[in-house]
Amino acid sequence: MERRPCTSNKPRVLIAGAGLGGLTAALALIKRGFDVELFEQAEELHELGAGIQLGPNGSRILIALGLGLAMQEIVAEPAAKEVRLWNSDAVWKLFDLGRDSLERFGAPYWMVHRGDFHRVLWQAVERERPGAVNLACRAIGCAERGGKALLELEGGKRIEGDVLIGADGVHSRLRSHLFGAAKPHFTGLMAWRGIVPMDRLPAELRRPVGTNWHGPGGHVVTYPLRRGTLLNFVGVVERDDWRSDSWSEPGSKEECAADFAGWHPLVHTIIANLDVGYKWALIGRAPMPAWSKGPITLLGDACHPTLPFLAQGAIMAMEDGVVLARCLEASPDNVAGALIRYKGLRLERTAPVVAGSAANTERFHNRVLADPAAASAYMTREYPPDKGRTMYDWLFAYDAMTVAMA
Repeated sequence: MERRPCTSNKPRVLIAGAGLGGLTAALALIKRGFDVELFEQAEELHELGAGIQLGPNGSRILIALGLGLAMQEIVAEPAAKEVRLWNSDAVWKLFDLGRDSLERFGAPYWMVHRGDFHRVLWQAVERERPGAVNLACRAIGCAERGGKALLELEGGKRIEGDVLIGADGVHSRLRSHLFGAAKPHFTGLMAWRGIVPMDRLPAELRRPVGTNWHGPGGHVVTYPLRRGTLLNFVGVVERDDWRSDSWSEPGSKEECAADFAGWHPLVHTIIANLDVGYKWALIGRAPMPAWSKGPITLLGDACHPTLPFLAQGAIMAMEDGVVLARCLEASPDNVAGALIRYKGLRLERTAPVVAGSAANTERFHNRVLADPAAASAYMTREYPPDKGRTMYDWLFAYDAMTVAMA
């Protein structure tokens, strides 16, 4: 689609990467009158990935951006979150959702297929600014020239803007180009991901809840998608044998089942019914002291990658996009200052999320869970009745649309 020209006198913003964070940033900026153009390396829009969870701090952003009705058509709204032991029927409630989420946080808790969510965001940007998303455009470098930002694309083309946002993920080329960052490293954790149609599963697995099974050296997360017609499966194990040059690849049901040998029969029922199971290496990078240089900055996993153990990775990128848009709106004539302000505000928020996600590895994978006599006591101690609130309320109450800019 031909790009519709923008007549705004606000800074022109270039975004490298049209993932969830890049698209949210684009939509937040466009709605504030900015001229925005995105450059995405993929050649076409695919239904990629599996499920993601959107707590109230994420859903309220989408509702504020006008996407509430579109999201309602594709999400599942669970009644609760619970935790379970890996090899028993014992269950501990983590927190209520549904009406409780609306009453306490003013926004719902959604579970959604990443591909469905990505499509809603993409279509919203295209409605607001037809032709804003350029496909088959791989960002390979950037530079500042005369106060302007230059984005270099594979093939030699250079695009000039007033602001450049690197939303190109944990493998960010712009991060490496700006800061000479070390390559991502394998964390020793590998995730199995897949989806199962609900009609293949027994009634116990079709309940409208999200479940986190804790076990020695691994954990499993399941939750409904697409208005309860699909079950999302994520199984994380500690492995030191990742040798592939790719960070993801298809795997067999037999290998997946072997990684969860001895786990509850319901876990194996899910694995047996997966259409395709994919293996994902969970990777990390060292923390960054700076995210910006002049009119160029980073967003989401490009600057603060996090393990997915608080279900906040995608939302952190969404929050980044909104806060960044607000900072630029507040200081359109001082782009560099707006980007410094953005980094300060978001580092204060994202640093404890990164740390808390990493800390959950030990909680979810604790070796004491291998001891039947000690496992139940451990779970009861780790998940008393108010545990869910102390672990998650500080996350859910944050509002990127209104948080103070000071």
